[in-house]
Amino acid sequence: MSSSAGIIAVVVTALATVLIGMYGVRAARTTSDFYVASRTVTPWWNASAIGGEYLSAASFLGVAGLVLAYGTDMLWFPVGYTAGYLMLLVLVAAPLRRSGAYTLPDFAEARLESAYARRAASILVVTIGWLYLLPQFQAAGLTLRTVTGAPQWAGPVVVAVVVLVSVLGGGMRSITFVQAFQYWLKLTALALPVIFLLLVWQNDGRPELAAPGEPVFEEATSVEVTIDVTVDVPSRVVVTSDGRPLVLEPGEHDVEAGTVLDFPAGAPIPHATSLTPMSGESWALPLTAGGDHPLYATYSLIIALFFGTMGLPHVLVRFYTNPDGRAARRTTLAVLGLLGVFYVLPGLYGALGRLYTPELLLTGRTDAVVLVLPGRLIDGAAGEALSMLVTAGAFAAFLSTSSGLTVSVAGVLSQDLLHSRVRNPVTGFRLGAFLALLVPIGLALTSPFLGIADVVGLAFAVAASSFCPLLLLGIWWRRLTWPGAVAGLLAGGGASTAAVVVTILGGPQSGWIGALLAQPAAWTMPLAFVVMIAVSLATQQHLAPGVNRTMVRLHTPENLDLNRGDWDPEDRWRT
Repeated sequence: MSSSAGIIAVVVTALATVLIGMYGVRAARTTSDFYVASRTVTPWWNASAIGGEYLSAASFLGVAGLVLAYGTDMLWFPVGYTAGYLMLLVLVAAPLRRSGAYTLPDFAEARLESAYARRAASILVVTIGWLYLLPQFQAAGLTLRTVTGAPQWAGPVVVAVVVLVSVLGGGMRSITFVQAFQYWLKLTALALPVIFLLLVWQNDGRPELAAPGEPVFEEATSVEVTIDVTVDVPSRVVVTSDGRPLVLEPGEHDVEAGTVLDFPAGAPIPHATSLTPMSGESWALPLTAGGDHPLYATYSLIIALFFGTMGLPHVLVRFYTNPDGRAARRTTLAVLGLLGVFYVLPGLYGALGRLYTPELLLTGRTDAVVLVLPGRLIDGAAGEALSMLVTAGAFAAFLSTSSGLTVSVAGVLSQDLLHSRVRNPVTGFRLGAFLALLVPIGLALTSPFLGIADVVGLAFAVAASSFCPLLLLGIWWRRLTWPGAVAGLLAGGGASTAAVVVTILGGPQSGWIGALLAQPAAWTMPLAFVVMIAVSLATQQHLAPGVNRTMVRLHTPENLDLNRGDWDPEDRWRT
């Protein structure tokens, strides 16, 4: 795809986002419109909006890149992303909506009647939001660089500007329209090209996607190498700069950035040193990726994805926009269907990429497989058009998720940090939106680039280790106290955040230490539960005075008249 076509796709997507957001501005007139769209969003609209903001760069680009690099292990990502909503549907959606809160810190304060609990929850909302925004901005830089040749910093800046224009105008009501549109754009952007890609694959005789033996270049290929590479078997290569042939022996090789290597047909494909070797039949076998301890890494990832969904602030804030608890459940059910349809597609791109774009294993840019495949397999105007479509879908993924995260983080910052300094809540919200984007942009421009889905998985681990225990115990266990909640948030959230920071800044580690840091949910989430329960049992004197009334409110359907005398706040519920 030409750079001009890529620029057109990005500009059209950005303009559509801004125009739809401006339409939402006309309907946003009150503070409630900015924070929760006045709680009038219908289940289908809300489900489309949740799909729009939830299907981030990790879903659109990262899952396909992981399947290309590591094989079927990575199918746990889409399974976990979707199954997490089943947990949300059964345990959290309706009670959370009935709480009447605007944000997760609001819920913590209402349930525990403690300003300390609110502050701890606010810090974690901002931490998870910034951590989740980081891969969106890094992926934006990767996409613009791939399709237009723009510098790496251009992507984060463009996304931030468009998000600010959308969010500052109409808040949650505006973003609801934007995100619903972007879900259907992303689904179309993956579904339509994959039909043509599968037709090409069929016309080629349906070659085996996971062929036995070492992966090889099917035809003579030139690759510009920018990072260190690892060779498993000897690979013959010609260096373009001086025309000298050589054989890359097994081991790590430091190749100077910008060097172009010419591989003959049939040459084994080296891989970037940052990628775990996935060769031969092992690529198609589960539980073979994940560093030194793949079984632990896989199950820890499953825990993070299954339980982390119910702790993502930008997802939970959307349930506050439903009219009632029943609508929240219907929304969650619709989301399960929308995500299930979408997640069939990225795995197909990853598997086809193994066959048709194997050089991405050498460059390490496996996350770009969705962007590269249509232009590689389909010639002419059709390939150009399909490449523009996937580029537009990728850019929509960054915008929709970044918008949702900005709204959730800005809401917390405006209520808990800027409330005493800015009298007008709408002005505080807009200032919070600026602050919400500063830190992740800085991290995206300065931190080393990890796999997009890997970083999002770390955000899920923090969410699973903090808000998941708070919500489950806060909704279903009457004896939770504010000291117990705060101690659990600090223990689980603090430990998982520390592991994430070490992994992002220091890169993957080896051995058990590396496995525990790269996938912390398996030990940090149980730690949070144990600390919350133990400290709560030891501090029953700090039980919230109005806990009985709060529990009745969380679990009583809205259509039940609580003034009929069929309930007693001091006896919880008898109906």
